[in-house]
Amino acid sequence: MIFNPLFRKGKLNIPTKPSKKRNRSYKIRGERATFALIFREGLINKLSQRVLKKNVRMRSILLIFSYIILTATVAVAHDHDGHEHDHATEQHEGHDHENGDHDHHHGGHDHGDHMACGHPTHHEFDAGATAFHHIADANVYSIGPWSFPLPCILYAPDGNGLQTFMSSKFGDRDTHGTGNKAYKGYVLDQGTVVRVKDNNFPQEQVDIAGIVHLQEKDAKGKEKNVPHVCYNDQLYKCDKKSTADAGLFGGGITSYYDLSITKNVLSMFIVCFLLGWLFLSVAKSYRNRRGQAPKGVQSLIESIVVFVRDECAKPFLGHKYMKFLPYLLAIFFFILGLNLWGQIPFLGGSNVTGNLGVTMVLAIIAFIVTNLNGNKHYWEHVFWMPGVPAWVKTIITPVEIAGLFIKPLTLMLRLFANITAGHMVIIIFVSLIFILGDVGNNAGVAWGTSIGSVLLTLFMMAIELLVAFIQAFVFTLLTASYIGAATEEAHH
Repeated sequence: MIFNPLFRKGKLNIPTKPSKKRNRSYKIRGERATFALIFREGLINKLSQRVLKKNVRMRSILLIFSYIILTATVAVAHDHDGHEHDHATEQHEGHDHENGDHDHHHGGHDHGDHMACGHPTHHEFDAGATAFHHIADANVYSIGPWSFPLPCILYAPDGNGLQTFMSSKFGDRDTHGTGNKAYKGYVLDQGTVVRVKDNNFPQEQVDIAGIVHLQEKDAKGKEKNVPHVCYNDQLYKCDKKSTADAGLFGGGITSYYDLSITKNVLSMFIVCFLLGWLFLSVAKSYRNRRGQAPKGVQSLIESIVVFVRDECAKPFLGHKYMKFLPYLLAIFFFILGLNLWGQIPFLGGSNVTGNLGVTMVLAIIAFIVTNLNGNKHYWEHVFWMPGVPAWVKTIITPVEIAGLFIKPLTLMLRLFANITAGHMVIIIFVSLIFILGDVGNNAGVAWGTSIGSVLLTLFMMAIELLVAFIQAFVFTLLTASYIGAATEEAHH
């Protein structure tokens, strides 16, 4: 029995007995209306919550990036201030600064010069040199405004042999990382250890007045930037560390070898430790959750492993992919970890994969793995291609042999260039504030430039994050393709 709630002519309607069909219709309509209302309210609540979360997340990201850019601007400003120290209050024995007898002229001072034996030198702001300084390796590890000494392991065959000590022996460092003390005939120049060539230079810890960079010509007549230590009003020529570039990049074998644990080396140790801890944790999760769906970090790592397996290993290696999958995963995660570690602002500022030494070793390992696993079919196509006329072989064979070395060379240079370029562009964008603002002399232009500079820097940081993943994937993909070409079976 139901009652019609409507009145007709002031009287209550006579109750009527509804049909079952009408009852069912009312019930269905009510359920649909209730469901639609609940669904609409739930959808609105979810959308509003998502919008709110996105707004909070976006505000947090903008605040973080604003803090990063502000700190970067201050860091570059401090870096430039290191060029213009005021030495007016310094006193030097045996020097009368009021007479004109001590007018020193040193041509070709570099970006990091502060003085020439007590006489101040002033320099224009050099964005390129500042960028190179920030991406270079160093014997100190910096976290924000704090610097931590690292072990120095130095070997001079014609000098005092093997020396081991901490970089704190070089005393206090300025904004460029240059120490104010010499120890065992070594000094710290812009964060890097250099050796005084004069064997008569004191071997104990002594105070130095500074380090000056002068342009000198080498045996081939090429100008080189040579550091000189100012001690007791005299300049002592210094040697840079030995490098394996055979002079291609201005290095070569010098009077000593630097085997120190530098900023890049420490960064590799840290990344390897973090990766080891991550994979051990994931392995433990697989043991404890056997037969269950992955979750959390386990799910993330599994997705990346499956991606590398399906996109790099299987397409190029076929049924042999399991043999090389651990190696491919190792180089992918190692490069990705180093790339991401270098993206963290003011946590060392390491540029590991932007170092030719690191990328060269990775390329050499790929070269060795590829050629050690090459089969007979692979080597035949390198040295004496079957079915090709002999006179054509004399042309193609040298190209194929050269290709064996060009492949790892491209691996090395591609990774180095992409990572280094990204770091340098970010520094140069921040430097625009000081270049266009005339290094603080035009505050209005500096503030106006800072808006565009910050936006460009944020854009480049986002691109850099994408490049970190892309370059790790490209290196792994090309390595897999080279191994696949070396292990592929003959089809004829």
